Amino acid sequence: MQIAQMKPLLQILTLIGAYDIIKLSFQYPCDKGNVGCVKRKKKVDYLILSAQTREASHKGKRLGNIPYKVGFMVTCLVNSFRPPVGFASIKLLENAGCEVTVPPTQTCCGQPSYNSGDTAGTIGLAKKTIQEFEKFDYMVAPSGSCMGAVKAYPSLFEAGDQWKDRAEKLANKSYELTQFLCAILKYKPTAKFEESFTYHDACTGLRELKIKNQPRALLKEVGANLHEMEDGDVCCGFGGLFSIKYSDISDRIVNQKTDNIKDTDITHLLGGDLGCLINMAGKLKRGGSNIEVRHLAEVLSGLALEPPIMGEEKK
Repeated sequence: MQIAQMKPLLQILTLIGAYDIIKLSFQYPCDKGNVGCVKRKKKVDYLILSAQTREASHKGKRLGNIPYKVGFMVTCLVNSFRPPVGFASIKLLENAGCEVTVPPTQTCCGQPSYNSGDTAGTIGLAKKTIQEFEKFDYMVAPSGSCMGAVKAYPSLFEAGDQWKDRAEKLANKSYELTQFLCAILKYKPTAKFEESFTYHDACTGLRELKIKNQPRALLKEVGANLHEMEDGDVCCGFGGLFSIKYSDISDRIVNQKTDNIKDTDITHLLGGDLGCLINMAGKLKRGGSNIEVRHLAEVLSGLALEPPIMGEEKK
């Protein structure tokens, strides 16, 4: 389902916020894959909160108590496979005092087309993304991979092209979720998650965006017990199109990665990029593991209540 097709629902999300859209998803469940329409195994009453009861931290507000206006990029994988990551991310941003908008006609960041050599198609998607998000104070996404693509937009345009200037301005105010929470908002989550976990550092986030300490610092705040796996900063074998083009190599890499995960004394595998998490979760499941796999936004927000991406849900 294309994000543009979700316009009515995303307009509701923009107007009434993440908590109330979760409430609507309980009342009006629909087909799998639609944001806000995920079927849930259990109803969690305390998620259904009114706008008046939301935490209103001022750490994310500018001088004069004016909230930052944040454009939230859903990302293709969150939209199609794990909408709760979007809900959780928006809750974190709202708790930090931001005014969050989800542009209803946003599309893919263009990374898959760029990696497949379709430069013209990538430029079209880049222009669309620039138009959608340049009006906000910041652009935020729960994916270092997608933000890495946005940061690379200026390289798509020639010097003197007005699009290059617009691309640079957007790139300079675009952040992966944990980057933004730590560097801009100085936010400390208040949820509790006193479980043992290991963390996977996704390639783009680690190598291009220098995301390493930020997720660990945030998870420490909620009481999570970190056990670093061997080679935690090594690729999981996904790499988007890489896993399709070079499936044999990809499989060998993820085999080693999941062996390292299973050798670590933990109950949860966490990470910040859904593509990596889905890849590792699939391999763990086929290997008979019950390790619970989640995006860290679900843990930090206190919304780790959906069935995990993979693993036995804790009762």
